[in-house]
This record gives sequence, structure tokens and C-alpha cells, in this order.
Amino acid sequence: MIYEDMAEFAAALPPMSALIGLDLGEKTIGVAVSDSFLSVATPLETIRRKKFGLDAARLTEIIRDRRIGGLVLGLPRNMDGSEGPRCQSTRAFARNFDRLLPLPITFWDERLSTVAAERALLEADTTRKRRAEVIDHVAAGYILQGALDRLAVMRRQGAGDD
Repeated sequence: MIYEDMAEFAAALPPMSALIGLDLGEKTIGVAVSDSFLSVATPLETIRRKKFGLDAARLTEIIRDRRIGGLVLGLPRNMDGSEGPRCQSTRAFARNFDRLLPLPITFWDERLSTVAAERALLEADTTRKRRAEVIDHVAAGYILQGALDRLAVMRRQGAGDD
């Protein structure tokens, strides 16, 4: 099921399962995964896009192997917050994937995630060739970490309400 609201997404997650974060590009899909405590995002791999079925098969394999309980998709909003064709494409991917594998899915605003990833790789003195190889899954890590941080704040706020 696709959730626009992060609280509803959090409530739908199975306990002690990890999350997968995706940075969907036209040619690649950056993939990152979290730990089962939902605290740390780790860049995993970049999938070269082919057909939806082949891309989804690889993602399903990762989801099953790593006990993934939810999916966070980077939503490429315009800088003014509006949604353009890339957002529509991401939402279509979510709908198609939801039909294939019932898993809680949410979106995370990915504005500037690639810029942040590029900056981190430059600070780490990564070669241009290596940056090109890893930028997409490092960006997915930034997307997923943003969602994990939001979930952590929500948990702390919920614990304070009791």
C-alpha cells in the first residue's frame, strides 16, 4: 500500500524489519537499505534500468534477502515544491511495484540529495570515475536516512506523549 503520510507508513511497518530506499533515475536505480532498528541507511548498489519487470525482480530479490518491511522512494520535486513529469514517473513506479509486491511504500522529498551525495564524495576525495559509479546509491542513502531520521523524531515524540 502507498502512504503519503509518514505516520501511516510507520504504523504499517512490520516490527524489526529494515527499509529499502530508492533513487529512481531514467537510466539507474540507486539502492540503499537500513538496519532493522531503522537508524542507519547504507548505500547498497546501483541497478542499471532495463525493463520494469527486470528492475522489479532485482529489487524483490534484495527485499526478500534482507527482510525489508517497507520502501521509501525519493520523490524528485521541483525546487518550488511542485511536481513535474519525474514525480509522475516515480508515482507510476510505486503503483506498479505495489501491484507486484504488497509492501508499505512512501515518498521522501529528494531535492538536493544528489548534490549532498556529490559533496560527500568530493570531501572523501573520491575519483571522478568512482563518483560516477556510486553517486546513485549514495543519493539513495541520503534519501533513506532522511526518512529514518523523520521516523526517529516521530518515535521520540510518541514516547513523550505517554
